[in-house]
Amino acid sequence: MPYIGQSLLRTEDHRFLTGTGRFVEDISIDGQAWAQVVRSPHAHAAIARIDTAAARAVTGVLAVYTYDDIAGLGLMRCPTQVATLEPMKVPPRPALAHRRVRHVGDPVAFVVAETRIAARDGAEAVAVSYEPLACVVDGVTAMAAGAPLLWDDVPGNVSYRFQKGDAGAVQAAFASAVHSVELELINNRLVIAPTETRAGIGRFGNGGFELILTAASVHGIRDMLAEVFGVGNDRLRVIAPDVGGGFGIKNALYPEWILLLFAARALGRPVKWVAERAEDFNGTAQGRDNITKARLALDADGRFLALDVSTVANLGAYMSSGGPGSSTNAPANAMGSGYVIPAIFMDVHGVFTNTLPIEAYRGAGKPEVNYLIERLVDLAARRLNIDPVEIRRRNLVSAFPYEKALGTVIDCGRFAANIDDAVLNADRAGFAARRAASEARGLRRGFGISCFLETARGSPNEGAELRFQADGRIALLVGTQSNGMGHETTYSQIAADLLGLPPEKFRYVQGDTGVVRAGNGHGGARSMHMGGAALVRTVNTMLDKARPIAARMLQAASVDFAHGRFTVSGDPTRSIALTDVAAAENLDTYVWNLLDVITFPNGCHIAEVEVDPETGHITLDRYTAVDDFGTLINPMLTLGQIHGGVAQGIGQAMLEHTVYDPESGQLLSGSFMDYALPRADDLPNFDVTLTGVPTSANPLGVKGAGQAGAIAAPQTVVLAAIDALGVEMLDMPLTPERVWRAIQIGNRA
Repeated sequence: MPYIGQSLLRTEDHRFLTGTGRFVEDISIDGQAWAQVVRSPHAHAAIARIDTAAARAVTGVLAVYTYDDIAGLGLMRCPTQVATLEPMKVPPRPALAHRRVRHVGDPVAFVVAETRIAARDGAEAVAVSYEPLACVVDGVTAMAAGAPLLWDDVPGNVSYRFQKGDAGAVQAAFASAVHSVELELINNRLVIAPTETRAGIGRFGNGGFELILTAASVHGIRDMLAEVFGVGNDRLRVIAPDVGGGFGIKNALYPEWILLLFAARALGRPVKWVAERAEDFNGTAQGRDNITKARLALDADGRFLALDVSTVANLGAYMSSGGPGSSTNAPANAMGSGYVIPAIFMDVHGVFTNTLPIEAYRGAGKPEVNYLIERLVDLAARRLNIDPVEIRRRNLVSAFPYEKALGTVIDCGRFAANIDDAVLNADRAGFAARRAASEARGLRRGFGISCFLETARGSPNEGAELRFQADGRIALLVGTQSNGMGHETTYSQIAADLLGLPPEKFRYVQGDTGVVRAGNGHGGARSMHMGGAALVRTVNTMLDKARPIAARMLQAASVDFAHGRFTVSGDPTRSIALTDVAAAENLDTYVWNLLDVITFPNGCHIAEVEVDPETGHITLDRYTAVDDFGTLINPMLTLGQIHGGVAQGIGQAMLEHTVYDPESGQLLSGSFMDYALPRADDLPNFDVTLTGVPTSANPLGVKGAGQAGAIAAPQTVVLAAIDALGVEMLDMPLTPERVWRAIQIGNRA
């Protein structure tokens, strides 16, 4: 029975559904203390004095640490490499603020106590004298003359300027173009709210550190921690048990990880910290947040000639581990989506503001560029009076391989066919009747269509290992990491298919630097592409090793392998099980697979909305998707990934809005009372069709599916609203107030 392509139920779901999952909150270590972080209430202020005497006197408090206590540690660096015009300015970032705080929630002190309540009481007793300073919370204002400076050695608050493409060719194309359209777009900042908040337990013993944490890139975090503490990687073990969602932000190094280990070493006992939800709002990195001016040039037939993009990317107060990649390298690979655009130029300013740092978040740069091109394409269709389906079909890549203007090579796809299938599935032919029915009820109905192209890879290269165990099972150790995607099931399916054994014969191991040799973790929809490819190579290497051993044991010149057994060539009556060969000789195998190519998930999404013109309330009535992810390992789990991603994209389009007060820098949307996530009743039933053009980029033919929904949904929903309202300009999120105002402006016009 082939296992690849089967919709097997997730093996990990039993423990999640029965409450036996093992998250950091569930773990307690004998003798552990509890920690609480003292955070700045100011967005920008000088620290005049920190008085810890009252806090130290609180019953149960063991220690209170400030910058002076940790001054000997290294700084938190940003490992992301970007080819900027001048060297990127990365200001020093200690785990506790030194002399100044630069965003609300900036860690100022770390209190450790016998109990969680005592730690909280101690933190409330820390007295900090601040001298408030002027702040700035948006990137464009931060670049303006006279804006408050976050860092004395960063003029204009600009960390970097990144450019890519041929500016001359773009300008020449615009000069000769018959038509052009231009938009200024805001990609709204998002609070990332995984089910599980960040949490960790640090301990120290026998000269080494151990950190148990909710994270999604344990080897990368270990390496950064080793630099901070000035020790070798062999003295640090980082372990992630079950992780309740991450979406990219849990890949980063955070101050709390450093402070937990520092305190554990200083006190000689384990120290635990679990963020409360409000603390996660003002202490964990956020996503998106840029303002873009973009222009699209077209010829007389509506064919695209050039794309010119200028972006101001808000980085927050500090440079997070993966922050700059979201506005530079990642969007550059996807710029222009799946359209033929002969000339492209992008210009990006990365800017510091008095807000939480920006980190890679589901899609990281790809949602932003797909949003801007689809908004431009839709505007061009309206201005040129071309059907929005036709203008897309006319300009999509149709011959492969296709080298894009910025150098990315798309190897395969079914772009136009995706449109045809989506239009049919969405019953576009019946839209006019549905619109008329809505209008009869006093409502407006809109139809939005968009295409998307993702560039999936994340970090290049990945490792995988097979270990044969005494109980007859085979351990699969892979350096990627799941935080809810179903890897325990899918990796076992791959191994089962390759070795002809049932999936229950395998045990998946991840998220422990003491057991898994190396890995590049989670991010970039990379796991099946990178980790799956590494596993295939590991299995093949192991079989190459096993064949001569099996032949010797069977006293045969040659053997064949199938269904978990080696059989003498030409004599099927003589065979031996792979597990028996492994019992006789060590077949454990590790491979670090060098693979740096990108895959290109793609698709077409269609949304229909109804708008109440009296209130501005939008109802998302229908949502159709046709997606190409190449080979599907587990179609049911792929659908789950699409549903989750689309829901997050709809959240950005309709509900989610991170708001900082421009005068005080306070996070006004600092809880679920003020920050709206999509609920079940905000969403329609999704009509998703999974197609597949296998890629040759990896031996499985997979393309990656984890980010696609969040990349495709925002513009699809917004374009449906624009169609309903008959306007050209509308920014996310589509709150009733914002939509109502757009209606009033349209009525006055």
